[in-house]
Amino acid sequence: MMWQKYFIALLAAACAPAALPAFAAAPITVSWREKAPYYYYEDGVAKGFMLEKAKQVFAAAGLPVRFASEPQKRIWANFTHGVKNYCSISWYRLPEREAVAQYSIAVHTDQPHAVLAVPSAVARVRAHPNVKSLLADKSLTLAVIDGVSYGPELDPMIAASENHVMRRTVETSAMFRMLAAGRADFLFVDREDWGYLRQKFPELQSLVLTEFTDMPPGLKRYFVCSRDVPAASMERLNRAIASVNARGEAGRR
Repeated sequence: MMWQKYFIALLAAACAPAALPAFAAAPITVSWREKAPYYYYEDGVAKGFMLEKAKQVFAAAGLPVRFASEPQKRIWANFTHGVKNYCSISWYRLPEREAVAQYSIAVHTDQPHAVLAVPSAVARVRAHPNVKSLLADKSLTLAVIDGVSYGPELDPMIAASENHVMRRTVETSAMFRMLAAGRADFLFVDREDWGYLRQKFPELQSLVLTEFTDMPPGLKRYFVCSRDVPAASMERLNRAIASVNARGEAGRR
């Protein structure tokens, strides 16, 4: 009878599990690039202080995720091409990136960059009173990792540099080793990178760190997500970042 079928349908609907929120329908892919000590593989195991922090944040936000290691250019191609349900961890805020992705609140603040030079170029590097003067020296070769941002202030300065510029699409550790082998005279270095890599690769011990007082201040890093990630999910992510950052600050007191 029709009323019996209707009753059975109502009973089945009542017993069905409640619908999950939209953000829990499918895991978000969270990509990261190789950049020790932020995130990297060691003996096949994914490690890094920023990767661990990202795992804490997404867990605190209650967002289901799957982490994946991908090259930087592929990550930003994914954002440009509108890959759905997609995030990536710890990037600088740049206009061209904001055009294709949405940003979280800041998750980390870098130390200012420094200059790393080969011994034969140290005197010429230190002869310059500031970064602008250094980049105007046509006798020096600057090593630059292609596709990587050094921040919104340094990027245009590097683009206008009168140095001979050696651009290579390589990982940070490979570029450091190329510098140590004499392929260039200097590069701009992230302090976290240098602190980790000089311990890992003995051949880097000869390189010399130099600081410039006019170096741009350390930049903030953010998580970025595709435009389709709901506002509610981004709000959960931001609250989790604030909570994890607050715990970190409390632990350093």
